[in-house]
Amino acid sequence: MKRTFWLLIVACLSSQLHAQTASDNLAKAWSTFEADSQLQSAVASIYVIDESSGAVVFDRNSRIGLAPASTQKIITAAAAYEVLGKDFRFQTKFGYYSGIKRGRLAGSIVVLPSGDPTLGSWRWKSTTEDSVTRRIVKGLAQTGIQFFNGFSIDESGKDEEAIPGGWIWEDIGNYYGAGATALNWRENQYDLILKSGKNIGDSVLITGTKPALYDYSITSKLKAAAKGTGDNSVIYFPVTTSALVVRGTIPAGEERFVVSGAMPSPNGQFLATLTDSLARRGIAKEGRDETVSQSNYDASKLTVFHTEVSPPLDSMSYWFLKRSINLYGEAFAKRIAIASNHPFTSEDGANVIANLWSNKGIGIDRNELHTYDGSGLSPLNRVTTHAQVSVLQYAKKQAWFSGYFSGFPEFNGMKLKSGTINRVKSFCGYHTSKAGKSYIVSYIVNNYNGASSSLVQKMYKVLNELK
Repeated sequence: MKRTFWLLIVACLSSQLHAQTASDNLAKAWSTFEADSQLQSAVASIYVIDESSGAVVFDRNSRIGLAPASTQKIITAAAAYEVLGKDFRFQTKFGYYSGIKRGRLAGSIVVLPSGDPTLGSWRWKSTTEDSVTRRIVKGLAQTGIQFFNGFSIDESGKDEEAIPGGWIWEDIGNYYGAGATALNWRENQYDLILKSGKNIGDSVLITGTKPALYDYSITSKLKAAAKGTGDNSVIYFPVTTSALVVRGTIPAGEERFVVSGAMPSPNGQFLATLTDSLARRGIAKEGRDETVSQSNYDASKLTVFHTEVSPPLDSMSYWFLKRSINLYGEAFAKRIAIASNHPFTSEDGANVIANLWSNKGIGIDRNELHTYDGSGLSPLNRVTTHAQVSVLQYAKKQAWFSGYFSGFPEFNGMKLKSGTINRVKSFCGYHTSKAGKSYIVSYIVNNYNGASSSLVQKMYKVLNELK
């Protein structure tokens, strides 16, 4: 009995000593970091707690709101688990209201989208472009329909704006700036295939896109740059024309250099792809497609011939965090908004999420979360490291934690979500030291100067004190 008592005392003292040592070492490392010339005009914040006790190990500026970049995704993902549940699946329905006579549908084929970000995604076998179109074609063929007027996408109750407030012009034409619409297709992105001249300053040719884009063209204003300079291209959305423009540079001497862009019209791309697949099956479209923002029909009276069901949220969250897919963040935010009886917008979703965490009773003040999207791409977002750690601490105690945690990437030998936008670098997540001590950490730097790669190594030196 006495032996057990003393072992507990020793373990407790050892734990306290380790935490104290970590605090002291972090303080020294932080002092060096803060004095670095890259932080001359920057604001930096770090918050570290002991996972088991919740005790603060180290705190600097943890209540100052900073642009979090993609580390904001940990807040959105946790909210999706809380509001929607780990087994939640998006459903996209296909059907008709009109009658069928001798193989001819009197009206349109109606699509009821749900904001599913996985339709046509290559990340699951069940969601690929071919898999989805094959199932829809099969379902329609079984109705006996051989002719129909066109497609009608019913977006009733869903905001048609795809881009959240604050996203910048240079982002929204590129794959990571693909906004979430009521109907998303192939993650709303395409690959642009380029060929550069052999010499610096030579023109860059567009040799194709994958998939082929319907109704849009792309003009290259790219130039060849020195080898090894990487991808410095920016794709700009069309404003008054149907032509996109790509500017910047790619390395010289590239025979097949691929960059990815955001689809200008996911609706149009999806319907054109589906129309081609139906035509090959002998099912013809005789009229024009339309998108309806307010339908006069009762959706409960729709004759549904096929329903596309997404993978479960648990699986979607994995890719959302692991590959930092902004589209998924906006799709989650909009779905969370609807589930909470709010409009289908990223902004409403962001507000619902912020209110959820500030009302959760876990010590987050509402002023610690001023957010405008679900992904962190907007530079208008302001989040505190204290709020991020509080959400991570809450998540650790939930039944859905294992799925949530599995999506965290590994950086510097730690399970951390990273974030990067202009002059912003951030990390947050979990780490267990060699001594078995577990920590939760959030670390954000805004307005640093110099190279991001250099700053990251200096941030790692601070985080290394938790190892």
